[in-house]
Amino acid sequence: MSFPQAKLLLAEPRGFCAGVERAIKVVELALASFAAPVYVYHEIVHNGHVVKELKARGAIFVDKLDHEVPNGSIIVFSAHGVSPEVRRTARAKSLRVIDATCPLVTKVHAEAVRFASRGCTILLVGHADHDEVVGTVGEAPDQIVLVQSLDEAETVDVPDPTNVAVITQTTLSMDETERIFDVIRRRFPAARFPSSADICYATHNRQRAVKDIAARADLVLVVGSENSSNSMRLVEVARTLGAEAHLIDDVSQIDSRWLSGARVVGVTAGASAPETLVQEVIGYLRSLGPDEVETVEVVREDVRFGPPPQLPGGVSSTKASKLLEIDL
Repeated sequence: MSFPQAKLLLAEPRGFCAGVERAIKVVELALASFAAPVYVYHEIVHNGHVVKELKARGAIFVDKLDHEVPNGSIIVFSAHGVSPEVRRTARAKSLRVIDATCPLVTKVHAEAVRFASRGCTILLVGHADHDEVVGTVGEAPDQIVLVQSLDEAETVDVPDPTNVAVITQTTLSMDETERIFDVIRRRFPAARFPSSADICYATHNRQRAVKDIAARADLVLVVGSENSSNSMRLVEVARTLGAEAHLIDDVSQIDSRWLSGARVVGVTAGASAPETLVQEVIGYLRSLGPDEVETVEVVREDVRFGPPPQLPGGVSSTKASKLLEIDL
């Protein structure tokens, strides 16, 4: 298999966002700073390669605190955030908590608490069972209603249409979310929205970049794991532009049949996918013939989050968010 006349387009930005970099670094610092074992609640980020590497370095990933984590242990909360109930369980077990929640997810939690205190019915636009959504719902379970689609936005029922608020998961499709917002605005004109967008800067930027390459490509390969919401959205966005698009966990999942007849191939990565995996994909594709790789940059990212206060030099999620002028 070869396609020497093909051109490769590499999206920029791609891969790790500031929240993911911070979360991974938190686990690495915890492993270096404290005696084993270090437990991690859920996958620290949604990427199988990252989790496998951290396991090899000694991290123990768990799905429940009750029976899987001994009292008094160190526990790291993942980038996706946790519910108040999980925090209460951690306190009851005297766990030493290191909170790697992305500050942008913390912002959404704070919005949920604020809107709930005003008696609002909160429409949470997101995907059921995603770790981030589960944690957010836990902030006000009796007042939050999940809206997953346009159809649900059209049919959702609320006790008081004049007292509705809207928040979102941070990793959604921008275009699809805006269409859902349009429906909510039409049905509930008095609905309150956050003062700044919930969909995070990294999700926004990666979707903009994939639009640019998908408009020119026959095939788009998105590096990311199947449980990564933002990676799945990149595939969907590319397909809406008419490109064939596939999600691959790594280079081994490339099907040579996808490359047949492709003259322009685009490559990007979800916010939890390591750059090493992207470079392996590029290396494989170049081995088949193409020698031209064009980087398509839509914006340059310079966002950084410091470690949480439980680690040396740490800052709180609230402080990190305020550094970005995010309204909490």
